[in-house]
This record gives sequence, C-alpha cells and structure tokens, in this order.
Amino acid sequence: MSDLNPTLPLAVSSAEIDPVAICYRLAGYDFPWELNRSLEIAVLKTFCVPRISSLLRKTGEFEFRPQKRYDDTTLILGNILKWGYDSSRGQAAIAQMNRIHQRFHIYNEDFLYVLSTLIYEPVRWNQFFGWRPFTSLEKQALFEFWRVVGQRMGLHHIPNTYEAFYDFNRAYEAEHFQYHPDNRAVGDAVVKLMQGWLPAIAAPLVPNLVRAIADEPMQTAFGWPAPPPWLNQVIVQGLQLRQRLMPWLPKRQRPHFSVDQANRTYPEGYQINQLGPAATTHSSSRCPFLRMRSVLRGEL
Repeated sequence: MSDLNPTLPLAVSSAEIDPVAICYRLAGYDFPWELNRSLEIAVLKTFCVPRISSLLRKTGEFEFRPQKRYDDTTLILGNILKWGYDSSRGQAAIAQMNRIHQRFHIYNEDFLYVLSTLIYEPVRWNQFFGWRPFTSLEKQALFEFWRVVGQRMGLHHIPNTYEAFYDFNRAYEAEHFQYHPDNRAVGDAVVKLMQGWLPAIAAPLVPNLVRAIADEPMQTAFGWPAPPPWLNQVIVQGLQLRQRLMPWLPKRQRPHFSVDQANRTYPEGYQINQLGPAATTHSSSRCPFLRMRSVLRGEL
C-alpha cells in the first residue's frame, strides 16, 4: 500500500471532541473488522525493527505461544478501547501492561513508535480498504486517545499534534526498518498463527494475503518475496469489493468488541491480571522493547 496524507482537512481542537466516546463507536460499531486487520498489520510493522524482533524472539512468546500472545494483546487493548482509559477496567488494563513490561529495558522511541502504529495504521487501512475513510474528527480522536494512554504508560516526548506524531512514525520507519533473521522468524510465526484460524484449504492463501497488504519496506525487512502481480491484484480487488459492498449493508445495532467474543486461550473467561507472559520471562536482556510490544503481541 502506498502512503497516506496525514494532514487533517480542518483544524480540530482537542477541546471539541470526546476521544473515548468516538473510539468506542469506531471500535464497536463502525469499524470493528477494519480495526482488527489494521492493528494486525501494526503489530507486524513493529517486527520490522531488529532490536524489537530480537527481544521478542529471545522470549519465545511469539514462536511458542503465539495464540496466547495474540489473545493477551487483544484483551488488553480491547478493554482500553471498550471501557476507556478512565474506567476501572481500562485503568486495570494499562496497569497490567505496565507491570508486564517494567521488567525490561526499553527505549522510549520504541514505545513511541508502537503507540504511533495504533493511530496511523487504522487510518491507512481505512483510506485504502475501509468502507469509508476516517473523518478529521475521528483522526484527531485516535491521536488524543492513544496519546493519553502513552502518558499513562509514562512515555516521554510524545508529539503534541497528529501531524508531528505522523512525521515521527515515518522517520522512525525510515531509520529502523531493515532485514534481520529475527524479523523473519517472528513475522513467519505470526503468519503461521493466522493460517491456523482458517480451514486447511484456505490456509495457504494467508502468506500471500499478508505480503500483498504489506508495503515494500515491510517486505524487505522480513525478507518476504512479493506475491505474483496477478495474485496481488486479486487480493487487493477482493478487499476493494468488500469496501464497495459494506455501505449497502444494514448499520450495526449492537457493539461488536473483540473482548466480548469467544477466546481460544481463555474459553472459561479471564481476569486482567492473568494477561501477559509468565513472570519468569527473562528480563535482563539489553535488547529493548517488550513493554508496549507485549501489548501488541498480535493484534486487537
């Protein structure tokens, strides 16, 4: 996918919006499927950074417990989105996220990049494959929402505007995306997990589907070959067909949050303090990241 223009069409004051209410509507009513897919891409993008993927590979979480990592991330992020960062469950999810990651040395800029993907990957996905793009108000709400979450994680130097954070996102990728075997190992593990969600006859399509959606810097960083042009075109046209059909379908009358759906790891339910890797996970590695990266272990 080519890049997007992040500029907000109209100046929007943060005092004019309710980020929690807007993100609740986006995640629960307007774009639950789109947000899930875009955040899966966001997770894969973080694996394009060798110092992130190397730590994740050392923990073994994605290679040996990928479904649990995916579900833990889904539930942590899902509780924040559904209930808001001021709710008891939202606060508990942020606190658990911080407890999980405080054992690791993590660069602030890596935290900021992961946070930025939660804003710009949904915007990018909707521009190309959503049934409508986000409005300027919705873009600003996403920025304000995740900026508050970042503040409550104790992150420093979070950019003050939507455009400035976007510029950081682009500059970080240009500097840090590069091929490494750990990128490939962790990325392939996630693709294999996705294949397991589908019937055996459809599973072989998943790698080509992911590679078709990935942009060229992602393909290079993973060492993934681009799919054949004809297959890439079929996949993109299929997503665009859904894009054209969705506006004709009835509007969703009830919220559809991932935290309310059946869960493979916790079929009998869960407590927020159960989420995340075991406390015995190695924490002395100097290779940065897991704090927020754990939260993004596979998607929303």
